[in-house]
Amino acid sequence: MDLCKTLIPIRPPPPHLRRGLPQRHVKSTASLSTFPTTTPPESTPRLSLAESLQNETLQTLEWPSVCKQVSAFTSTTMGFSAARAGRLPLGRSPEESRRLLDQTAAAAALSRPLDFSGIEDVSETVRVSVSGELVTIGELCAVKRTLRSARELFGQLEELASRDDDSRERCAPLLEILQSCNFLSGLEQKIGYCIDCDFSRVLDRASEDLEIIRSERKRNMEHLDSLLKEVSALILQGGGVDRPLITKRRSRMCVGIRASHRSLLPNGIVLNISSSGATYFMEPKEAVELNNLEVRLSNSEKVEEQVILSLLSSVIAESEIEIKDLLDRILELDLAVARAAHGRWMHGVCPSLSSECFESFKTESSLAIDIEAIQHPLLLETSLRSSSDPIESKSRSSDPVNEGNGAMKFEVISGSSDFPVPIDFKIGHGTRVVVISGPNTGGKTASMKTLGLASVMSKAGMYLPAKKQPTLPWFDFILADIGDHQSLEQNLSTFSGHIRQLCKILEVASKESLVLIDEIGSGTDPSEGVALSASILQYLKARVNLAVVTTHYADLSLLKETDTRFENAAMEFSLETLQPTFQILWGSRGDSNALSIAKTIGFDDKIIEHAHVWVKKLMPEKQQMRQSLLYQSLMDEKNRLEIQAMRVTSLHSDIMKLYHEIRDEAEDIDGREAALMATETQKVEREIKAAKSQMEAVLHEFENQLRTSADQVTSLINKSESAIASIVEAHCPSDVFSTREAGDSSYTPQIGDQVHVEGLRNKLATVIEAPGDEATVLVQCGKVRVRVNRSTITAHKSSKGVAAKSSAPPLKRKVQGSRNSRNISDLSNDEEDSYAPAVQTSRNTVDLRGMRAEEASHYLNIAISSSESKSVMFIIHGTGMGVIKERTIQILKNHPRITKFEQESPMNFGCTVAYIN
Repeated sequence: MDLCKTLIPIRPPPPHLRRGLPQRHVKSTASLSTFPTTTPPESTPRLSLAESLQNETLQTLEWPSVCKQVSAFTSTTMGFSAARAGRLPLGRSPEESRRLLDQTAAAAALSRPLDFSGIEDVSETVRVSVSGELVTIGELCAVKRTLRSARELFGQLEELASRDDDSRERCAPLLEILQSCNFLSGLEQKIGYCIDCDFSRVLDRASEDLEIIRSERKRNMEHLDSLLKEVSALILQGGGVDRPLITKRRSRMCVGIRASHRSLLPNGIVLNISSSGATYFMEPKEAVELNNLEVRLSNSEKVEEQVILSLLSSVIAESEIEIKDLLDRILELDLAVARAAHGRWMHGVCPSLSSECFESFKTESSLAIDIEAIQHPLLLETSLRSSSDPIESKSRSSDPVNEGNGAMKFEVISGSSDFPVPIDFKIGHGTRVVVISGPNTGGKTASMKTLGLASVMSKAGMYLPAKKQPTLPWFDFILADIGDHQSLEQNLSTFSGHIRQLCKILEVASKESLVLIDEIGSGTDPSEGVALSASILQYLKARVNLAVVTTHYADLSLLKETDTRFENAAMEFSLETLQPTFQILWGSRGDSNALSIAKTIGFDDKIIEHAHVWVKKLMPEKQQMRQSLLYQSLMDEKNRLEIQAMRVTSLHSDIMKLYHEIRDEAEDIDGREAALMATETQKVEREIKAAKSQMEAVLHEFENQLRTSADQVTSLINKSESAIASIVEAHCPSDVFSTREAGDSSYTPQIGDQVHVEGLRNKLATVIEAPGDEATVLVQCGKVRVRVNRSTITAHKSSKGVAAKSSAPPLKRKVQGSRNSRNISDLSNDEEDSYAPAVQTSRNTVDLRGMRAEEASHYLNIAISSSESKSVMFIIHGTGMGVIKERTIQILKNHPRITKFEQESPMNFGCTVAYIN
């Protein structure tokens, strides 16, 4: 049965898809491996051995564990499974690795996370359809959702890229993944036209025959239902049932009737009997043909639905290549976003890859590997764990897709950790072999593994947990001999296992390979081990890109003296603490420090002393070389530079802190000046209004008294003049700068004097250094110390009331004395209430905790003297032994500027509030 003609026909795959997609686009699950699946016949054995050794190296470097970290940041089941299985793609060429890095950088630059919801792994559905089996309605709906979500995902990328030219350029590596992809809109529309995914059923419009069958079945069911209702009503009238009962038994519609009244349905067919035997389910004779037709139509409907599902399955099978290509593209995009999120999580930086061989570089002094402060990602994981760690939360989940669509993975956990200890790799272009020596448990193997893992991560397009921009070459193979290869089953000793592994490595290593060998030549006689190790290194120097080996053989460090292609490195060991620092000293040769380590473990002193005697007998020249004055001078210089760097950092921090304080003061000074002027204006207006009201009251009382006591005119006038003079004196502002007159030039400031500085907007400052021969004075205003010209400062004097009796007009009436005294009392209350609100801020808080008594006293005196008039100060003295608190209370009681103070309360322990006049 053909589908409805109104459906959009399936477009045949383009010619390049029929012939087979290019290697980049046709990527099944197997294509995520490191090596190509097709190789020339003559190179197959070597590449097979190289692939085997590469897989062993990845296991040794714990690459699957790093992939497991990335799996926590994936958004699809396909990405989670691939990363969880350690199948992150590795670039098979420098260009491919750079393309992976570009994808990671583009994903990290996205302004918002991509939404992968709705995308499912439908590869099994495609396999079922290709095998000729029938897919279910649910599987068809999954294909439809995946195609629609993939198209919407591409729309999200286009939207982010369409904002401006820079956005287009940044998103280009991600757009390239889905740019030429076939989203199979026809297949999506065809499934949507035939299937109702909300109710999981085939729609009537899927085919003409299905629509006719369902229409006939509907009419037949209406007739059958009408007939059964009539029969059930007759049975109810005859007492055969308590209520009408129409049901289905054995796929046929029937009615329920009591066994005792079955005679009401003559020639009826009994389809079923209830468990108690009291009710019969009978098919009336008139309904037999209608039920037969219902059964035939139902079977025809099922057959037609299977035909439609079969046709849709065949359409999916025809689109196998396009669907698999689309899934591979989505997987590639998901892994790129996951790598970016993983890089943010561990504060990683993008590495720079160089594919050129070492001889092609012009300068020997430049660095082929320049990695600063890199940390091992697996050791770093422990310091980055938190309660909301996506790695923990997702690893505990059985369904990774339900954890979200990746939005939370763009959160960055702030802060950094000093564990593991960051290490540097500085290897020049002319270096082919690096010999790392040093003590046991000093970090030689861990450092070598970190370098190998960084090389693998850069090949996979991942960020490195380092600083600045790491630079390292692209290696075709990363081969490692680390660990014990002893095998009783293969009759291999420890030494034999190492030699067998080295033999395989030497066979497959190329000019672009990285070789890592741990404890080369160990497990045999030291003299033969040194000879064999030196020969292997001489062989490697001309056949590999770089070889890094660790050893306790001091003779291997002498190879650098005769060949510049060798380089030495040593793991630093502190002779003061007898502990390793896990830092690499490039160009140095390290001691094993076995005797020092044995001493820290607890060996007997006599054993250690005898061992030192034997060492001096066996290696007198080497001992003297290792303890040379040059090495000590270099270490002293290093320590001196580190101390200077710490001092410079501290000084820079103090300067920046002072700069920010001054900048904040300067930015806020205009606003505070305007607010102060507004406050002072309102205060003056209130005082003028109050004075006017009080004087009017005095005059009013004077007139009243004058009418009743005409003989006491002189006395009343004197009292009224006195009252009005008091009012004027109380409300007349004091001239704080009256001292700046002709005689002010003779003023000599002394240490501790309070002065007004004209250059600081006449702020109150404290003299902290007596003037010398120069005409400048060092003053402190708040936390800022500044040297000002002596002519710009004036001495501060306490505010005094101005006598204003002469300004009072002569009066000829008597005033009541009690009224005058009441007004003066009111003025004193207003003056008390003129203090600023008692709200604690950083500007009016003095913290004395942690100071000595003398230092706290000096600091508090300066703070009180430099405070503004009518201000409130919060003094934090703590709740310790009470010495600072007692000294604070003593100063507050005796200081002339302190009006009153409030000691600590149950709501404010360790703090005293002082009011300054």
